[in-house]
Parts: sequence; C-alpha cells; structure tokens
Amino acid sequence: MSLADELEKLGQLHRTAQLSDEEFSRAKEKLLSSSGKEASSFSANYNVNVVRRSVRDRWFGGVCGGLAIYSNTESWLWRLIFVAFVCVFGTGFLLYLFAWIFIPESDSY
Repeated sequence: MSLADELEKLGQLHRTAQLSDEEFSRAKEKLLSSSGKEASSFSANYNVNVVRRSVRDRWFGGVCGGLAIYSNTESWLWRLIFVAFVCVFGTGFLLYLFAWIFIPESDSY
C-alpha cells in the first residue's frame, strides 16, 4: 500500500470520527516519519555514479556508448550531439575529453 493510500485511509477514519484529532495527528506523524526513514535509507544505498563508459559500444573512449545506456537512447545520437558541439560552440572536444577522464569505465564486458 502506498503512502498516499495510507494517508487517505487515515483521513477517512478521522472524518468518520473513528479517530480523534490527537490519534489522527499521531498516526499521520508516525506514518510520515517512517516513510521518510525508508526514503533516506534508499537514497543512502543508491549508487550515485550510474553513468559508466561503455566497453562494447565505443569508437574512442566509450563516452557516447555509456551515455546512450544511461539515457536509454542510441549512441549515434550522442555522437551527433558531441560533433555539433565541436562545430557550433567548439566545446564538444573538451566536454568529451573531460567525460573520458572523469566517467569511470564499465566493469561488465
């Protein structure tokens, strides 16, 4: 049962006078504090560095292949974006170089 469903159920019990104001506020606070702990423990266990350079889909460093896996798009689209940044703004090469240096390589082959 989701948090919204549980809050709705509590509200319904309060509206039908099955819960007093004090009981409702305590139950609501307890429910919200328990869901906050679950969310914080999830975020603490979540891997922040999910972008990895691809080992299989690579031309130079695997940056575009890794970004394609991360964003669920095709790698040619990312290659086109980097080429456009090189041609239009002149920063595409520098961005690719920094990504190649700072994004770790994938462990899976």
